[in-house]
Amino acid sequence: MQSNAKITSKGQITIPLKVRQALGVKEGDKLVFEMNGREMVVRPEKRESRFAKYAGIGNPGIGKGREAVIRAIREMRDPE
Repeated sequence: MQSNAKITSKGQITIPLKVRQALGVKEGDKLVFEMNGREMVVRPEKRESRFAKYAGIGNPGIGKGREAVIRAIREMRDPE
């Protein structure tokens, strides 16, 4: 795919619709520009997983992550 964009006097561009769709970005998303040798690579900034907000909802009182689970198991074994 090849698309062209014009740079404004303020250094801004409008990213063509086909490019936005190919990158999977929408309004408010951020892009990362990386120099790779003599080429510039544009990619979306990594976002938090859309499932991250649901992490741990099946385990009330147990926090997120490995350490929280281990702590909860130790407390169940030895409630003192």
